[in-house]
Amino acid sequence: MTAATTDSRRNGVDTATLFATLDAVKAQPEIARFQFRATNRWISGTHNRGTINAFYGAGQENTRPADFTFDADHPPVLVGNDNGPTPAEHLLHALAACLTSGLANIAAARGIDLEEVTSTVEGDINLLGILGLDPEVRNGYEAIRVVFHVKGDAEAEKLRALVEQSKNRSAVYDVITHGVPVSIDVATA
Repeated sequence: MTAATTDSRRNGVDTATLFATLDAVKAQPEIARFQFRATNRWISGTHNRGTINAFYGAGQENTRPADFTFDADHPPVLVGNDNGPTPAEHLLHALAACLTSGLANIAAARGIDLEEVTSTVEGDINLLGILGLDPEVRNGYEAIRVVFHVKGDAEAEKLRALVEQSKNRSAVYDVITHGVPVSIDVATA
């Protein structure tokens, strides 16, 4: 069974809306500016909870019907209580999710019906950096690998091209591979 339907949906993507959005942004580039936001609250130890809701986009403030919440923690071997994935694991998920979302949109735009898309993401990290034990070791991932398994109604080369184009357009891939300026301010009680 393929993901195409008789309406404007392909792979669960509303292609009519996708192309209308592209046309609207071409006509009014100022509506392309978005600002996403997240808040975070420490709970205990290494456990903390993030909340996401409001964002600015398409020229206006937007609010979702409900908050998205997610916990982060560390496993016991890293002095946590396993109340959620580590922040570094959230990053791996963000990369996989961004690449997968993009792949689905690109496939829909190209008229390719997807049957299955899965990915595995692995990141190698050395605690000597994070723990401050070796100044020569970086704090973050030393390498990240993503393997996609894509099944759809196109030949292998076209399916590989979906992943490549998704990589080329992925915001998360771009941030990870090219960095972004980050400023941190502190307000104390």
